[in-house]
Amino acid sequence: MHIAFAVGATQGAAKVTARARMGAMTGRMARTRRAALAEAVFERLAAADPEPKGELDSVNPFTLLVAVVLSAQATDAGVNKATKPLFAIADTPEKMAALGEEGLAERIKTIGLFRSKARHVVALSKALIDRYGGEVPRDREALESLPGVGRKTANVVLNIAFGEPTLAVDTHVFRVANRLGIAPGRTPREVEDELMKVVPPRFLAHAHHWLILHGRYVCKARKPACPVCVLRQICPWEPKTAGAPG
Repeated sequence: MHIAFAVGATQGAAKVTARARMGAMTGRMARTRRAALAEAVFERLAAADPEPKGELDSVNPFTLLVAVVLSAQATDAGVNKATKPLFAIADTPEKMAALGEEGLAERIKTIGLFRSKARHVVALSKALIDRYGGEVPRDREALESLPGVGRKTANVVLNIAFGEPTLAVDTHVFRVANRLGIAPGRTPREVEDELMKVVPPRFLAHAHHWLILHGRYVCKARKPACPVCVLRQICPWEPKTAGAPG
């Protein structure tokens, strides 16, 4: 009985190992297919818009950092309306800190959550002065140590201000990546990690801009504009909205 049990256990372990290997192989094959689709996706997006730009206005890395912090749960247009006069008088950490929370809050009160955002921006401005000589660091860990700065904000700053091949996953990128199936994930980090594995290196500099703009203006949440989408013929998402192929 002991021998039979041992043989059965060995066979069971072998089956588990075989299934694990098969699962890993299937995962690699699936990723290979997703990588091929991702290449086709970015080739089409690049052809349609060779030099995509972020829509938040800024004049230097510091004002970009501030704009991204302010953009949480707000529209880029709304942020730009508030920051145009703000950045005219406070485009450095020293000037921003000098405004103080109340002074800054008064200038960004048209933006949602303006009081907590004012607190974060003044605090991060002081942190930049105290820790980094008033300069925005070109380092993820350092950026994420600043008040109000998370991974997405750090990725945006690293990409736009410093040209790093990072991918910021906001609600638009998350939706588009999952609909296309190029980077399925249940969390922004899962989607980011998958995108970094399948996006061809030559497209990484602009990848998050293409996906954000595509999600914002074409692959919208409630009613995607499938008839005019440049990806319609290769997009596996169903049901597509009605209309002639774009």
